[in-house]
Amino acid sequence: MKEAEVLARIEPALRTCLEDIPFVRLERVESASTTGSNPPDFVAHLALPQREQLLLVEARGSGEPRLAREAANRLARYRQALPDAYGVFVAPYISPRAAEICVREGIGCLDLAGNGRISFDHVYIRREGNPNPFAARRDLRSLYSPRAERVLRVLLTAPRRQWKVSALAEEAGVSLGQASNVKRLLENREWLRVEPGGFTLCDPGALLSEWAESYRYRRNQIREFYSLKGIGEIEGDLAEACQEEEIAYALTGFSGAARLAPFVRYQRATAYVETEEAIARVEQRLGLKEVPSGANVQLLVPYDTGVFYGSRGADEARVVAPVQCYLDVRSLPGRSQEAAEALLREVIQPEWERS
Repeated sequence: MKEAEVLARIEPALRTCLEDIPFVRLERVESASTTGSNPPDFVAHLALPQREQLLLVEARGSGEPRLAREAANRLARYRQALPDAYGVFVAPYISPRAAEICVREGIGCLDLAGNGRISFDHVYIRREGNPNPFAARRDLRSLYSPRAERVLRVLLTAPRRQWKVSALAEEAGVSLGQASNVKRLLENREWLRVEPGGFTLCDPGALLSEWAESYRYRRNQIREFYSLKGIGEIEGDLAEACQEEEIAYALTGFSGAARLAPFVRYQRATAYVETEEAIARVEQRLGLKEVPSGANVQLLVPYDTGVFYGSRGADEARVVAPVQCYLDVRSLPGRSQEAAEALLREVIQPEWERS
């Protein structure tokens, strides 16, 4: 949401937050543009039993940590001239980390649904539970779109590496604009460290965790088959067929996890195969039978070829990169959470430490 839209919604959000507090009344909200150079966005006037309280409002189009910190710094400067005023950060949606920053910096926070925390003198208001239509934030869709995910895979492969936007875009196979947009979204979350020579990913765990929550395995085109052979033999035959036919493929799910961090027994071979036409060739060569249920082979046409980034050889087969395998395994039934945690603990985190 653009900041102009946020500003237009501030007064209704404040009224919603305050409406159940009988001794606090919102009298008016006015633009502060006439109060001097570089003023806050708005000043709200609250009527209390014994006096008036000024709220200095800084609004942003996103409620991520970096923007909350910037707003807190600006509000601290305003209060040098108005020490009795109270600062409030307003955005469509306030992330939990941004809310924590506001508490530490001694300012209030408010989303456009009227949820928030305001605390000054003997007044403490905390409002939660109002449905927020902005909670499914646009930046999530931007950061975890297929093209943007290509950038994330590169960053999570070697989080300690220092990048320039141009080099990152080239490595990920995306435009400069796409790489710059991902960089901005990660900066807003304070997951990047920007230095004179470039930038590095400073909180890969937080990024992977949020990505996993947004990841949708069923964006892939899923084809399910049955074979009379055992799982290990199926995977070996698949690898051999794809190598000889020059088909891009990579094992994933439990098939990949078993080669990266052996943890559980499994009953289904799973692999990405580059195209529908390639799957048809594999199906014919391996004698697979497509079935509506009871499958022991699952072949995926990837929603984006970025899933192959960082794939590697393991036990005479190709396997997706550990981060991709982690995302896919978490989406599966069975002991998927345990297998994903084993991948994170035994493979991904050690590789991050060595990067």
